[in-house]
Amino acid sequence: MSLPQLVTTERLRLPLWTADDVAAIRAGGRREGWHPDYPRRDDADAAGLWRQGDTWSPRHIVRGVTALGSIGFFGPPEPGADGVPEVEVGYGLVDEAHGYGFATEALQGLLAEADAAGVRVRASVEPANRPSIRVLAKCGFTELRGANEDGELVMARPLP
Repeated sequence: MSLPQLVTTERLRLPLWTADDVAAIRAGGRREGWHPDYPRRDDADAAGLWRQGDTWSPRHIVRGVTALGSIGFFGPPEPGADGVPEVEVGYGLVDEAHGYGFATEALQGLLAEADAAGVRVRASVEPANRPSIRVLAKCGFTELRGANEDGELVMARPLP
């Protein structure tokens, strides 16, 4: 079960991170084509989830020629309590890119690929992060599973 190396939407490209990208992120550096505020601290955390050749790993969110943030899964799918393959997603953008619908569009693009693979998607979000909760709601995350050990809301999106 794998995803395309590159996912595209109407306005965005979602390429997988490369080994060079991950090395730069881990070193606190930047690469050509990255927004001045990218990578963010959350992107550095996501670098720990990256695995060479794993299409469920982190990706850039690219508008035009500029990487504005990242999106990706926290590892390959695993069976949920009901046996349905499930994966957790995370995403984030630089502040300047907020309010343009890029997070929603990027998430919808990845969800289409997860749906095609028969994989259910969940997300964890801080209860005070209303913009991210709106993104999840727009993308069909209707199942509230309570809170995780960090106090984040856990929401899931049923397979269509």
